[in-house]
Amino acid sequence: MNSEPDWDLYRSFAAVLREGSLSGAARSLGLTQPSVARHVDALEAAIGTTLFLRTQRGLSPTDAALRLKPHVEALVATSAALLRAAADHAGQVRGTVRISASEVVGVEHLPPILAELRRRHPALGIELVLSNSIDDLLGRQADIAIRMVEPVQQALVTRKVGAVEVGLHARRDYLDRCGVPETMEALAGYDLIGFDAETPAIRAMAGRYPMLRRRLFALCADSDLAQLAAIRAGFGIGFCQVQVARRSRELVRVLEHDCAIELGLWIVMHEDLRASASCRAAFDALAARLGAIARG
Repeated sequence: MNSEPDWDLYRSFAAVLREGSLSGAARSLGLTQPSVARHVDALEAAIGTTLFLRTQRGLSPTDAALRLKPHVEALVATSAALLRAAADHAGQVRGTVRISASEVVGVEHLPPILAELRRRHPALGIELVLSNSIDDLLGRQADIAIRMVEPVQQALVTRKVGAVEVGLHARRDYLDRCGVPETMEALAGYDLIGFDAETPAIRAMAGRYPMLRRRLFALCADSDLAQLAAIRAGFGIGFCQVQVARRSRELVRVLEHDCAIELGLWIVMHEDLRASASCRAAFDALAARLGAIARG
């Protein structure tokens, strides 16, 4: 590679990877399709390798493209963080803050908190990423993260705001029809809602509650929102945050004394953003309101 490729080439490459087509990448970037195609061709020429295979189904990334993917995503995230930092003028709360949260926290807890934050700071834009994976704050994929596991990375500002209790719940009419289980072993006779893919955290839970294994589930889903929707629909018994279940008279907790899981709740941001008025305002608002939810 004789010279460093222009940033626009990397940005177009990342967009094609993300969207899966030249047309989709062009729409997301506000460019024409030929312009994106030229950028991809120029990047391939600059680095001396093919990044995409043209097929009848569209563009398929090569092994080389997949090896470059985490690096170009880090470039895109760093560029976005740079723009957000540059927008932080003289301590004013303005610009954009990117927040990462789990599905249930993002849907069940954050909307009123973010609405209040926006009313208080109308020049502040918010990007909300819902994911049960742990986003890498050090790679600037988010400015602030809400996590259910304690962060271990250095260079992070971390505040534990409390804990969230999770228990087994079902809709009232399901229990009226099928009866209330009296022991954990009795759950084998009920329609259980649970995970699909097994993670280390889930394996730890299964070790603690061996009767809650995948082969016993009547409905498997890795989306916590899908599991919650199934519980609310009366499909069967599944895990739900106690604070969320209390909002509905239709949801009933079962085996409260036999099955209770406490998950810590942390608000985290990169220490470089400590001086950002916008990130600080969002961090403090999230910590205060989520702390109140965790307490009660």
